[in-house]
Amino acid sequence: MRASLILSALALSASAADFARDLYPVFEAAGCRGCHTQEGVASTTRLRFPETGAAPDRINAFGQSLVSLVDPASPAQSLLLQKPTNRVRHAGGQRIKPDSPEEANLRAWITQLSTLTPAEVAKAKQFSSDAPAGLSKRPSVALRRLTNSQYNNTVRDLLNERSMPATQFPQEDFVNGFRNQYESQNLSPILLDAYAGAAARLTAAAFRNGLPQHLVSCKPSVACRDTFVRTFGQRAFRRPLDAVEFARYSKLAARQPNFSDGVRIVLEAMLQSPAFLFRLDAAPEPGLKSWATASRLSYALWDSMPDAELFSAAANGELNAPAGVQKQVQRMLRDPKAHEALDDFVSQWLRFDRNLSATKDRNRFREFSADTLFAMTQEARHFISDLVWNNRNFMEIFTGEYSYPNGGLAKIYGIPAPPNDYDRVAFPPTSERSGLLGQALFLSLTSKPDETAPTARGLFVREQFLCQHVPDPPPGVNTNLPEATPERPMTNRDRLGEHTRNETCARCHSLIDPIGFGFEKFDAIGQRREKLELNFIEGEGEKRKPSAKKIQIDLDTSAKVEGIPNGNFTSPVELGKILAGNEVCQQCVVLQYFRYVSGRMETVADRPLIRRVFEDFRTSGFRFQNLIMSMMVANAEPNN
Repeated sequence: MRASLILSALALSASAADFARDLYPVFEAAGCRGCHTQEGVASTTRLRFPETGAAPDRINAFGQSLVSLVDPASPAQSLLLQKPTNRVRHAGGQRIKPDSPEEANLRAWITQLSTLTPAEVAKAKQFSSDAPAGLSKRPSVALRRLTNSQYNNTVRDLLNERSMPATQFPQEDFVNGFRNQYESQNLSPILLDAYAGAAARLTAAAFRNGLPQHLVSCKPSVACRDTFVRTFGQRAFRRPLDAVEFARYSKLAARQPNFSDGVRIVLEAMLQSPAFLFRLDAAPEPGLKSWATASRLSYALWDSMPDAELFSAAANGELNAPAGVQKQVQRMLRDPKAHEALDDFVSQWLRFDRNLSATKDRNRFREFSADTLFAMTQEARHFISDLVWNNRNFMEIFTGEYSYPNGGLAKIYGIPAPPNDYDRVAFPPTSERSGLLGQALFLSLTSKPDETAPTARGLFVREQFLCQHVPDPPPGVNTNLPEATPERPMTNRDRLGEHTRNETCARCHSLIDPIGFGFEKFDAIGQRREKLELNFIEGEGEKRKPSAKKIQIDLDTSAKVEGIPNGNFTSPVELGKILAGNEVCQQCVVLQYFRYVSGRMETVADRPLIRRVFEDFRTSGFRFQNLIMSMMVANAEPNN
């Protein structure tokens, strides 16, 4: 068998292997792309696959670039062979079995690469996983549906209506980490019915005291009716009405028995129009460019419609120049609505929803309540708001050895209560807490009802703070872990050892579990503990009761972030310093904000823009307001 594989490899090499045909499918089948991409957990390595759907010639160019992982003097010792076969430790485990036909193909390709001339090697190494200029264009969508929060805020600012009707709409799903991603913004029959009902109720509320003077300020007449259609239509649609739209709504109003009924029906019709329910994100025609920019700015910075000054800037063409955009962003960031919009971003990024709906075992965690859950989110809001609006180094989200608890959280933390709820309080050095990683929000939402979950904690760090996607487990995998018993007491590290013994599980769990182990001195609601205390249950059914036998076990919190230089740590304080100083984590902050404001995942065509924004962010000393400004100016025209 071994001899036949060698002969096969030699034959393949002799025929000049075609990488796209012969070897790329091997890497794909082995799942290498799952980690070795821009957003994969191995994004920092030299091996990074080209974009999905790349043409064969580009795939072959990628295959040539793998020469950087080949040792021409000793091809069999090349990392390109040693890593995927796990002869040299590979964080992703064994991906290609030794002595398999797949390995024979790989050896043949390595042999071919080892014969390249110096000039050919230099050319091959010029390959970049970024799409070359002109190969791809930044995605653009002309219209984006208002999210539920944007709908509520828009009718508030448009109609002076604060009933928040969208709270009764179907709940939005998280996609790519956020609720506003346009790939999920479909229109279901249930949602259409909800829009129609809301439009009727909003119209009735506007007319509860007769003709709404804040919407119609002129004396009722034909001219006044037309003025209302134009002015209200421009505000509702966030752009001027075209001639066809103006004629349609004017005729609709004119057919009613009186002026008031005409205004009423136009108002209700406009609130159901796609032009109201969808906002301009890119200009479908040049004349609408500045109006699209105004909507994009207002919904990014305020989560609502433009105000009068922003509309005026759009009408005057001021937003067609970077200076005009910068002027408006500076003004808009001073408005309280900017604070509310930032809270929306933070709540989605940090998944407040998971925590607010969490349950805990009240027998084990008597300090826990619904008020505790709310306090956890408020603490995080105050913490991040201080960094953003007081223009501090935003990377202190990981290193700040202080927080903003209320009295209940202070008790959980074992520190004196602040003079007022959510005042700033320093953590004592012995607490080993810092930043979000030491706060109850993170420690609670990444735990189970009755115990911690190192896997969930490691996964959250990977996905939310490093923007690295961990592949989903294969179907049918048994996720049950051995239970601790009085005869065999075990820590979570012991129980999760099953993940490292099972090769299929180890491929991913070796990348996430070791991170979570560094938090094991903090329980499922964020309380500090020096040992793990196991309380066992005796009896069955109604006779179940806590055992008098309690076992305490020492905790090993040695941990590691695989793939990051100097990634070993033992506490949130140490991990916070690692993350704050790591470029992958710093860029992830930019990526998360980009995904939120753009409503989509980044593509290879977005990388120049994202890199420029990141450099501005870093140069500013990681001031988040500078990140916002840079993103808004750079993104003023989506296709640039």
